[in-house]
Amino acid sequence: MSRLNELIDKYCPHGVKYIRLGDCCEFKRGDTITKKEIIQGNIPVIAGGKQPAYFHNTYNRIGESITVSSSGAYAGHVMYWNTPIFVSDAFTVHPNKDLMVKYVYYFLKKNQTTIYSFKKGGGVPHVHGSDIANLKIPIPPLEVQCEIVRILDNFAELTAELTAELTAELTARRKQYEYYRDLLLTFGDEVPRVAIDDLFNIRNGYTPSKSNKEYWENGVIPWFRMEDIRENGRILSNALQYVSINAVKGRPFPANSIIISTSATIGEHALIQTEFLANQRFTILSLKNEYQDVNIKYLFYYCYILGEWCKNNLTLGHFASVDMVAFKKFRIPLPPLKEQERIVAILDRFGALCKDLTSGIPAEIEARQKQYEYYRDKLLSFKEVTG
Repeated sequence: MSRLNELIDKYCPHGVKYIRLGDCCEFKRGDTITKKEIIQGNIPVIAGGKQPAYFHNTYNRIGESITVSSSGAYAGHVMYWNTPIFVSDAFTVHPNKDLMVKYVYYFLKKNQTTIYSFKKGGGVPHVHGSDIANLKIPIPPLEVQCEIVRILDNFAELTAELTAELTAELTARRKQYEYYRDLLLTFGDEVPRVAIDDLFNIRNGYTPSKSNKEYWENGVIPWFRMEDIRENGRILSNALQYVSINAVKGRPFPANSIIISTSATIGEHALIQTEFLANQRFTILSLKNEYQDVNIKYLFYYCYILGEWCKNNLTLGHFASVDMVAFKKFRIPLPPLKEQERIVAILDRFGALCKDLTSGIPAEIEARQKQYEYYRDKLLSFKEVTG
């Protein structure tokens, strides 16, 4: 029998009482502070995000603290601190003497999804202490709480260590791939180079009018955005959103074109294998007729280098955009077709190996997190006694 089971059998064999959080905890609001009022220091300022908003030179909480973000996209996010902090756009939860702070924290994390659901407000969503006051928390004896906290602390530490190791492995493999990719795509002066505006027909993406419902109903033409790359990768045939044929100005962009983002998020690219449209963040590169024998997959791979160049060649303005005059003059090396095909074959194989890693490692991280959450929730579940 485990130590925890022994303690439960000894102190609460028939179950425990469940009490409203508002009846056993005090909720204390933070103090308003603006960025201008911050004096640089090492005290985390806890506001509406998942990370400290700033670092200040003074604190308004010390010792163990549970914070809940009050507003914004992450309103309701629960964090635990055992260091001086300055609580701003958040509130703290202070348990009474019958509850361990860390035990209450684990209970709140178990209910994190529920707490997020308490968000309300039109423009900026808010969560208040009164919103979580009605959550009922099981209150076993302190000896049992202490053992649960010990187990969950150890489990959380092991999970964090494994996640860090797997993340480091994933980062190392990606860097290895990028190193060999860039090495394969580095050429001497003997290899001819062709300017982008000589190699490609260049067009700008666009967004069909949102006010014309006809454009957005019964869509048959894929319309690509940055979300498509984030969701589905860099070689695409299907889009997350489609538009009608009436939304097309002239003709769709041709299949086997490359899209590359030249404003806002800079330097992201994809190879589109079907006729399509794309939004205005993208510049569309379609091979000219005289260069149809160039391997488009080779050019797709070379766009990793072009993308990095784009990030370092921006125009000054209200938002980031690539210097398109220089962009059009950027020269891409064109080795013989046989060499292009060799490079593509190597990078395809290497990419497949990396894809297995990049899908396998995050899946392993997620599985370990779910395992931790399963045992946490099980440890925090007790038979309820009444009366």
